[in-house]
Amino acid sequence: MVATQQPLTAEAPREESLVSVVSRKATSYVTEFSAGLTVSFVAMSLGAAFGVASGRGPLPGILSAGCIALITALLGGTKVQCSGPTAPMTAVFLTLVNAVKDGLVDDDCAEFPDPQVCQDKFINMTILCLALCLFLCAVCRVGALVKYVPNIVISGFMNGIAALIWWGEANKVWGIHNKEAYTGGLILNTVIMFCTTAICLGLPILLGKTGIPILKKLFPATLVAIVVMTGVSLFFDVQRVTVGEPISSFSDVSDLFVRNFPTIWTGSWLAKALPFALNLTMLCYLDTLLTSLVMDQKVDEKYSEVDRWAKTNQNKELFAQGVANGFVALFGGLPGAQATIRSVLILNEGARTRVAGVCVGVFAIIEMVALQGLVAKIPAAVFSGVLLKVGHDVFDYEPLVMYIKCTVLGKSHPGGSAPVVAHLDFLFILGTTLVTIYVNLNVAVASFTVAFYLARLLKVNVPDMPTASKLKEAGEQAVTDKEAMLP
Repeated sequence: MVATQQPLTAEAPREESLVSVVSRKATSYVTEFSAGLTVSFVAMSLGAAFGVASGRGPLPGILSAGCIALITALLGGTKVQCSGPTAPMTAVFLTLVNAVKDGLVDDDCAEFPDPQVCQDKFINMTILCLALCLFLCAVCRVGALVKYVPNIVISGFMNGIAALIWWGEANKVWGIHNKEAYTGGLILNTVIMFCTTAICLGLPILLGKTGIPILKKLFPATLVAIVVMTGVSLFFDVQRVTVGEPISSFSDVSDLFVRNFPTIWTGSWLAKALPFALNLTMLCYLDTLLTSLVMDQKVDEKYSEVDRWAKTNQNKELFAQGVANGFVALFGGLPGAQATIRSVLILNEGARTRVAGVCVGVFAIIEMVALQGLVAKIPAAVFSGVLLKVGHDVFDYEPLVMYIKCTVLGKSHPGGSAPVVAHLDFLFILGTTLVTIYVNLNVAVASFTVAFYLARLLKVNVPDMPTASKLKEAGEQAVTDKEAMLP
């Protein structure tokens, strides 16, 4: 008689206790709040810096950083992200502000009781046109077109934006081109600016050498640089930032909207505003959707397939950016886009839901209200120093280094994900950079993108900076295909 084997029964999974569920969810939300709080200090600092750079003031900059982060976190197509005023958007926005200062709408504002209010309304109307253009992009579902912009064009216009930022701050600190320099002395303001940049760049390196990762969270480099250099500069008579009217009550907020609401919509104004709005739309489109591609890639690298969330809905993201920019236009804020550095930072801080992005917005607004009295003590040169570091972050150094080191000097390529930059690639990068600086972003991106595909059509090989690993894979595949064709 053969004994029959009893089938094995799987042990029933244990039910998670209520205490365990509550504890797990509480830990998750603490992580989201912590990530939001950490990034809010960066958002506040950069918002103030961009506000000063644009001429609209630090408080509108911080308020824009909070509102854009809040709205896009709620409505955006990228689940975990942080949007707000960015360096490229501010650099292009500054061309609009300077055009208005140079008399673009002086004839229209001559009979206005307060010409400054009239000028502000024109700027706000242009931002609202930007928002409408973003809505149109979302409705027409053009989000997917971002993948057709060549890497060499993206690298070129980012370098152009960085150069515009550096040149703008040099003008302010040193008074180049007959512009009035910051008061307090050229040498002193220069020292303050470069010391601020040094802290922004050096502090993360020093904290990294300690081997204690939490120190970077406790001491955000940008915020530390602003606090330290402001404290040191209290003993010197240097130019401080212009804060503007403080916000202390709901009536102040109401007055802010009434004063800035764009009430003038004439054909003449629309004709003058549209070129600037299209320029900002192009940049917001690229800035936002390129960042969303980076975020999708980071999520794939950081989490296993089971733990990943859906990739960016690009058209939904454009719609959210339109809503956010339309809202900041109503109170005289700064236009923005999805911010690469802040978005990557919030993901690295452990954020997994939209709660973290919402917290960035809420905390930034709270910090603005609580600290607005102290903002007036910050030297203008400190924000110039912060923006030098921002320009450093925007500039695409790797292709330039690889081109000089490997293509020109003939040294061995490091391989991996480093780009292989051919002579034609470099010419495209340089051309896009120069046109961005001397003409504008739209012309640079459009002309060199068309030139790239025209070259491909004419069988001219423009490699578009492939990585060394991709070239290796392509070579191996070519060998395999050739062998398969042999008899």
